[in-house]
Amino acid sequence: MTIGWNDNSPIYRQLKDKVIGMMLDGALKAGDPLPSVRQIAAEYQLNPITVSKAYQELVDDNLVEKRRGIGMYVTEGASEKLLASERERFLREEWPAMLERIRRLGLNVEQLLREPNGGAR
Repeated sequence: MTIGWNDNSPIYRQLKDKVIGMMLDGALKAGDPLPSVRQIAAEYQLNPITVSKAYQELVDDNLVEKRRGIGMYVTEGASEKLLASERERFLREEWPAMLERIRRLGLNVEQLLREPNGGAR
């Protein structure tokens, strides 16, 4: 897991998003263990409370389950649940802005699909 932190959002949220990305990409599958809080804290020089907060949000979202004494594991169906919610969020939040920008620039979908790199040269 490679992470470059930025100042745009809290580190625990960035860590959570990184784990979610790994689930969506298939790097973490149902039943896979997450690295321990101590391991992530040491590797990325984070406060263990920060890592715990990220992991707790994943538990709260039912994407990860705590197995007492042995660690955190990706839940069954987590990637499907994430994919559905990410698609919904994209269509609700990101696509309208992107569509408006495409219209503003006078582009059309056929042109964007036909041109490599969207017609950029």
